Amino acid sequence: MSQTMIRWGIIGCGDVTEVKSGPAFNKVPDSKLVAVMRRNADKAADYARRHGVDRWYSDAARLINDPEVNAVYIATPPLQHEEYTVAALRAGKPVYVEKPMAVSAAAAARMAQVAKETGLKLSVAHYRRAQPLYLKIKSLIAEGAIGVPRLVQLQCLQPHQGNLVAHTEEPWRYNPAISGGGLLHDLAPHQLDLMLHFFGAHEVASGYSFNGANLYPAADTTIGQAVFPGPVAFAGSWCFSAGQKRDECEIFGTEGSIKFSFFTHQPLVLNSGGGEQQFLFNPLPHVQQPMIQKVVDYFLDTSENPCSAEDGVTVMQMIEVMAGDKAVK
Repeated sequence: MSQTMIRWGIIGCGDVTEVKSGPAFNKVPDSKLVAVMRRNADKAADYARRHGVDRWYSDAARLINDPEVNAVYIATPPLQHEEYTVAALRAGKPVYVEKPMAVSAAAAARMAQVAKETGLKLSVAHYRRAQPLYLKIKSLIAEGAIGVPRLVQLQCLQPHQGNLVAHTEEPWRYNPAISGGGLLHDLAPHQLDLMLHFFGAHEVASGYSFNGANLYPAADTTIGQAVFPGPVAFAGSWCFSAGQKRDECEIFGTEGSIKFSFFTHQPLVLNSGGGEQQFLFNPLPHVQQPMIQKVVDYFLDTSENPCSAEDGVTVMQMIEVMAGDKAVK
């Protein structure tokens, strides 16, 4: 990209952009947030005022075609990801799109195909890849701290309306037509993408889901299995109508284990021949900032894609298979 500054436009300046991502666009080098869009004009104007953004829109097409915007961050609910990603790419602008990449693997694949056809850059916001905690886990695995990885066990449990899920004015995460399939589709992309990042693309996967509590249209319980290169076996369980909270993942190797959490602030625990070691990482003020820095570098042709569209498609495929949903949307 023949630019020296990435000038961002955000489509969907809702809750996720208030702290997690939005401010970071002005905090990394060679990056500036210049425009925002939200369908509610009053809320778009309010966001722009509070965050010191020059321009705001209530129409996505106007932001995409703003000549001052040379890159687009899409932070709407998943239903709009494909439409806006394709529109931005067709307008000649690279895209950073929120997770889940789309409402289905088929939609994600269409987005990846348009990026390929246009030669434009597309990155997916699996932002934990760039955070110090997960960089440490990846390095521990690579250096053989637990020997050869063999098994991953993951448990993600919470009561209905627990605090693992961001609360919004509209409960769209519970509506499969908008979210793609409930809370699994909201939280599991972070978890499964890291499995992909640590071990490579899955060789086989399976699973099933059901709606145990019937509190909303989407399934609330999922059991998923996969085998990653190594081979590394993965077993995951998600229940969003449980009576307790649990956010645990443990990677077992031939010489030790690594235990960590995805959504709660807990130490990383390494058990190996040298005994137990704990590593505690401070919470980040803006959790997406390290990833946004990498995306900016990628858009400026100074580094590789930190999370490709193809990886985003693979994650969506894993989710659909584990959820027992192979329907094309």
